[in-house]
Amino acid sequence: MRFIKWITGLLGFLFGGGLIGGLIGYAAGSLLEGLVKKEYSTGTQHQGDFSISLLILASEVMKADGKVMRSEVDFVKNFFIKNFGIEHTNNRLAILKELLSKEIDINNACSQMRTHLNYADRLQLLHYLFGLANSDKACSKNERDKIHHISNLLWLNEADYKTIEAMYFKTSHSAYTILQIGRDATDEEVKRSYRKLAKKYHPDKLSSLGEEAQKAAKEKFQEINNAYESIKKERNIT
Repeated sequence: MRFIKWITGLLGFLFGGGLIGGLIGYAAGSLLEGLVKKEYSTGTQHQGDFSISLLILASEVMKADGKVMRSEVDFVKNFFIKNFGIEHTNNRLAILKELLSKEIDINNACSQMRTHLNYADRLQLLHYLFGLANSDKACSKNERDKIHHISNLLWLNEADYKTIEAMYFKTSHSAYTILQIGRDATDEEVKRSYRKLAKKYHPDKLSSLGEEAQKAAKEKFQEINNAYESIKKERNIT
């Protein structure tokens, strides 16, 4: 399956690099296949690509402040239970444990993700990473810096990064940041930016990721609507 080849090839890049890394990835295939061979009984290939990407990036964020919190492991565990069930969650946690013990070449990892995941999927990865970082109610600067670095490596627009960040860290100007405009924007610019973002962040763009991912996307889509309604109320826009 391409899914298995993608994982083993990616692990080759992560742990070794080049030809040697590829051989390591190939050798690891038989072990990993035992962990993920039941993937397709409940999920799709695309969901598999997304879930492995999430594990890799989550491990980097979890290690960013030098300690792995139980709340972070529980966050990842709950995500996989909701999306794949308990049995598959145990498989994913085994992979996560391995990733947490390794030094990962995040540049190569993100390069693979840019190839296998579309822009909407990569934006959704950021949502989960911010949710993970906030799971202990104390997102550190190192964690935020790591997520920002990952966003750059995934080739995400800086304005899109700021939009998502502002959903998790509220300030007096969060509504404007979420809509990617300044306070000096005209009413027409406010409306135009809202329409653009509503289209970009619409949950339908994540239909291939499953019901739970779409539910999370709807919650963030509502953040766009809330920001727009807040500005409309502030300005008396009809």
